[in-house]
Amino acid sequence: MLGSSRSRHRLTTALAGLGLLVTGAALQVGTGAAPAHAATTYRVLFDDGHAEEAGNADWIISTSKPDPLSEDSSPSSETDWTGALSSWGVALQKTGSYSLKTATSALTYGGSSTTDLSNFDALVLPEPNTLFTTAEKTAIMNFVKNGGGLFMISDHTGADRNSDGEDAVEILNDLMTNNSVDSTDPFGFSIDSLDISSGYPAAISDSTDPVLNGSYGTVTKSLIADGTTATLKPADNSNVKGLVYRSGYSGNTGAFFLTSTFGSGRVAFWGDSSPIDDGTGQSGNTLYDGWNDTGATNAALALNATAWLTGASSGSSGGGGGGGGGTCTAAQLLGNPGFESGSTTWTASSGVITNSSSEAARTGSYKAWLDGYGSAHTDTLSQSVTIPSGCSATLSFYLHVDTAETTTSTAYDKLTVTAGSTTLATYSNLNAASGYVLKSFDVSSLAGTTATIKFTGVEGSTLQTSFVLDDTALNVS
Repeated sequence: MLGSSRSRHRLTTALAGLGLLVTGAALQVGTGAAPAHAATTYRVLFDDGHAEEAGNADWIISTSKPDPLSEDSSPSSETDWTGALSSWGVALQKTGSYSLKTATSALTYGGSSTTDLSNFDALVLPEPNTLFTTAEKTAIMNFVKNGGGLFMISDHTGADRNSDGEDAVEILNDLMTNNSVDSTDPFGFSIDSLDISSGYPAAISDSTDPVLNGSYGTVTKSLIADGTTATLKPADNSNVKGLVYRSGYSGNTGAFFLTSTFGSGRVAFWGDSSPIDDGTGQSGNTLYDGWNDTGATNAALALNATAWLTGASSGSSGGGGGGGGGTCTAAQLLGNPGFESGSTTWTASSGVITNSSSEAARTGSYKAWLDGYGSAHTDTLSQSVTIPSGCSATLSFYLHVDTAETTTSTAYDKLTVTAGSTTLATYSNLNAASGYVLKSFDVSSLAGTTATIKFTGVEGSTLQTSFVLDDTALNVS
C-alpha cells in the first residue's frame, strides 16, 4: 500500500540523517552520528574571514573553527574558549538555545557550505578589516533582505589592523552603499569617520525596546575606547533607531548603537569593538576588557541584541518590517502556528500534519510533513489570513528538507510557497540540509486583504524528498 510504503521510506531517510543504518530488521549506529537537533536553536555565524585577527585584534569566540564546541563542548567560563569574544560565545552557548559557528572563508548565501548564510539566523561582523567581495556583499544583503539578522561592529577611522588601506568604517560603509542588491542607503544610516578616544555613551529611555530591556538585563550605558558613531537618515529608512548616544548627542547624530531593518531582516550597529572585548585571547594580543567593565552594561547589550537579531526575543526595535505606514497593533496572525493542535485552522492533505517520530518537530510534537513518498505525489498545506491595513507583515517558517535525491544537480522534487497570487519561494531536493532553516518574507503588500498562505509539495516518480515545516508565523507591526 502507498501509505505503508511512505512510512517505511520516511523512517529510513530520517534515521540515515542521524547517522543510523537500517538493514532488514537490524538497527546499527553508523560512524559519525550527528547529534539530535535542539528543540529551539538560534544559529549565529561569527565572521573570521576578513582579518578579524589581524594586528592586535582577536575578534573570535574560539580558536576552534568552524565549531567552537571542539575546543570545549560544555564551556562554563570565558577562558574555556580562546578568543577576545569568548565571553559572548560562552554566554550564548550556556543558554542551550544557540548554535554558534565561525566562518573563515568567503561568505555565501544559498550554497552548500556548512557556514553558508542560509543555515543561520544572524551574522556577526566583528570589525572586518578587508573589503567584502562583490559576491559576498550580494550574499549578505540578500541574507538580511530575506529575514536574516546582521550585527555590524566597527572601530574608529584609521583602525587599519592589516595595513591594506581599509578600516572597518570604510568596509561597512562600502557594504551598505556599493552592493548589487540595494545601494540607496537601505539601512538608513552611515558610519562616521571619527576617532573618539573615550566615553560612556548612555542609552535612551525606552522600557519597551527589546534590545535595551531584554532577558539579559537592562542597558544603561556602553563604552567607547577609541571608536566612532553613526548618522541616522530616517528619510531613507524610517525604521532606523538610535539606542545609545555619545554624550551631548541625540536624534540623528552621535548614535553609538542603533538598530534598523531591511526587507524582512534586522540590523544592529555598534561603533566600537572594545565593548565586546573580554580581555582574554591568544598570546601576544593586548586586549581591553570592555565586556566586564562595571561602568557599562555591554554584555546585556550584546546578548539582548543577538536575541533580537535571531528572533529569540519578541518585540520590535527600529520599527519592525518594511512598509505599511499608519497605525497597526503588533500581532501574530496564523492560527495553530506550530501545528500542536493537529489540523485545526489549516487545510492540509491527508497525513501532512503529524506527530510521527520519523521526522522530528522543531519544537513540540507536531509539524507539517509534505511528500516523502518516493513516488509521484502532491501535498498541500494552506491557511487564509486577513492582514490589517496599515501594517507591515512578515511571513516566517522553519523548513527542513531531507532527500534521497541528488543535492547538487537537478531539482526533481519541489516545494512552492505562495501568499495570495504571489510566489514567494521554491525549494527542492537541492536545499536539503540537516536541521531546520529559518525562512522569512516581507508580505506587507498584502496589508488590507485576506490572503491564502499555501505550501505545495510536488514529488517525482522515484526517490523521496521530505519538506518538513514547523513554527510558522505571520507577524504584523
